[in-house]
Amino acid sequence: MNNIPLSSKNLKFFSFRREIDKFLFLSASFSLGLVLVRIIHTGHITFLSLIWNLFLAWLPYYISGLISNFRRGGRSGWKFWSLFLLWILFIPNSFYILTDLFHLEDEANDFLVPLWYDLILIVSVAWNGLVLGILSVRQIEKQFFAESKLKSEWAFLFPVMFMNGWGVYIGRYLRYNSWDFFINPFELMRDIAHMLLHPIAFHNAWGMIFCFTILLLLIYGMLKKLSQNALF
Repeated sequence: MNNIPLSSKNLKFFSFRREIDKFLFLSASFSLGLVLVRIIHTGHITFLSLIWNLFLAWLPYYISGLISNFRRGGRSGWKFWSLFLLWILFIPNSFYILTDLFHLEDEANDFLVPLWYDLILIVSVAWNGLVLGILSVRQIEKQFFAESKLKSEWAFLFPVMFMNGWGVYIGRYLRYNSWDFFINPFELMRDIAHMLLHPIAFHNAWGMIFCFTILLLLIYGMLKKLSQNALF
């Protein structure tokens, strides 16, 4: 069994993970509490699906943590790339939650719940997904450059954020899930090929994908610069 080297850099990394994980747990608990209170108050399971979406947002963060520990243990190669491909499949789930804001208008005031409550509920869940996604991408970015020969961060970030934008569209509008890649691959590939072969017919879809990609790049870039310049 390989032991992870206990260097000062590793200790700092694990200390950071413990601290950020505490805040992530508290933030997620707040979101879950809001959902449960709404269900108890109304007697309806509206927004219960947000709990599942939040769980799916945690998966890529967990996978990226595994990859980070894997690399710090001195192990690399095909196992790294296998986990990386699995991460690519699930990372769009973190950013997908942003589109749950669509439900605010659909569900508002159905069961005499104040609009402000639903707003805070959905925004809190979306925020958790966004933060989990950003942290996960940052972890993979660091490990990816250790495994590849890429020199520019944008050579990594743009394809990843584009895949996120595309994954969000596939999930929201084509109604596929990450595991459909395994259980329903032919139908999924057919619809993706249809988008690629008929870009004009899907101009609204590509517009959404590119705009979402740019939004994620801007958010990620700004947060990264704020962190690097210690402005917080």
